[in-house]
Amino acid sequence: MRKIFAEKSKQTTFLGMFALVSATSILFNSCNQKKEQKASERMISYEDPVAKIVPVIDDDNIPSDKRVIYLTFDDGPNQGTQNLLKILRKRNVCATAFVVGKHVYGSKKQQQDFEQLRKDPLIELANHSFTHAHNKYTGFYKNPDAVVQDFDTAKDSLKLHDKIARTPGRNIWRLNTITVTDIKSSTEAANGLKKAGYKVVGWDLEWKPTPSMNLKGNHEAMLKKVDSIFLNDLEKTSRHLVFLTHDQYLTDADSINELDMFIEKLQKSNKFVFRKISQYPKINEILN
Repeated sequence: MRKIFAEKSKQTTFLGMFALVSATSILFNSCNQKKEQKASERMISYEDPVAKIVPVIDDDNIPSDKRVIYLTFDDGPNQGTQNLLKILRKRNVCATAFVVGKHVYGSKKQQQDFEQLRKDPLIELANHSFTHAHNKYTGFYKNPDAVVQDFDTAKDSLKLHDKIARTPGRNIWRLNTITVTDIKSSTEAANGLKKAGYKVVGWDLEWKPTPSMNLKGNHEAMLKKVDSIFLNDLEKTSRHLVFLTHDQYLTDADSINELDMFIEKLQKSNKFVFRKISQYPKINEILN
């Protein structure tokens, strides 16, 4: 068994050896932790035939035996938003909600949920567009100017001051250190968002739904996927994993319980630090 967590040994796994939770681990699992040493980053561009990987010095003081997980939830406020809040409060863990403008104004209940998200210190709000592309993604991304305008409408109407965004229906990244476009026809629109000052963040791991829109699979399977990503260095930024799921998948007792156990076991492993997406490495740099 390896003793050094920073070495990505395939002879053991992070999640298979849970340590007892100590006072120190509680500090690491909260959102009010000290700044720590960053790990190395990688310059990644999927626009080129071969992805470029360039080491960058990282100075965020993360101990070598820790990894950072960013819990993010899309499409809120929606069915399941209240259940999400209950889980986060129960576990005292922070997260980022990528909200949709038309969902906020969809009903009085959604407006109330949005205000709860805004006021909760565990939650950070980010931009997931105003219309969510009307769920017609191909046509939406054909008009880059309209895409930027849609995000501007969400930013202004919801008073989202930090221009951190996630594109609907696409896993797109536009940061100084990462350029990723999953579907190439969206490239011009993604570049337009970056030019407009948006810091576009995708994800490393998604917990997908069943056909009935509940969480698919169980927390053990998701823990293994987290383990595999870190072991094989598949994160966009080494030692930093952006996790995605959606508010509306948290409407049944099984899904609520599975997400709760997923977070609980990550905490009990004493291997991870939870942070909001605004703390992702280099995200607050002015875009080139």
